[in-house]
Amino acid sequence: MAFRSAACAGATIGKTGGLDRAMKAGIGGAAITMPDGLIVAALVAVNAAGDVIDPSTGKVVAGVRTADGQGFADARVLLRSGVSPQIRPGENTTLGVIATNATLTKTQALRVAQMAHDGFARAISPVHTSGDGDAIFVLATGSKTGAANESRLGALAAEVMADAIVRAARQATGVPGYPFPLEWRPWPPPHAAAISRCRSPSSRGAASTTRSTAA
Repeated sequence: MAFRSAACAGATIGKTGGLDRAMKAGIGGAAITMPDGLIVAALVAVNAAGDVIDPSTGKVVAGVRTADGQGFADARVLLRSGVSPQIRPGENTTLGVIATNATLTKTQALRVAQMAHDGFARAISPVHTSGDGDAIFVLATGSKTGAANESRLGALAAEVMADAIVRAARQATGVPGYPFPLEWRPWPPPHAAAISRCRSPSSRGAASTTRSTAA
């Protein structure tokens, strides 16, 4: 699931080689429903300095392009070769929301938010640089009663957050000067595992019955 909005109209990724070699990104979503009824969903606006990486393959989905524009330069390769990233402060941020039907205290929500940042690290490279302003918020509706295991929730949150980031890159809409994967070159569909276990989050439930938040 991907979205278009004014808030993400200028979102780009792969800026470690400069804006002239960046690509378009946007907003992506993913969710998982567990056998016991637990739902964990992610929504993320990706405007990162780094590349977007598919955790299932380790390959670049979208990011800094080569100087001739014919391929991915791969920010990881550039870093290891001694190239200094051209990251300008104030121009990059990845903002995510985790929504769940579990019942959480503020302390538990904070732990889930912290663990969900692992999803950033799995799907963006480099991430959390001095030029990035990254944040994740957690919303718990409380419709699923009973004690929640925040460690389980946090691990699932990281999974769906990484999936949402990959979708934000794959399903973005390009603008002049900033292509996106599907128009730049042929690209296979998202891996089957992500398709089978990811569903769209219920925005109405997450917004109307919020119990706890954490950043």
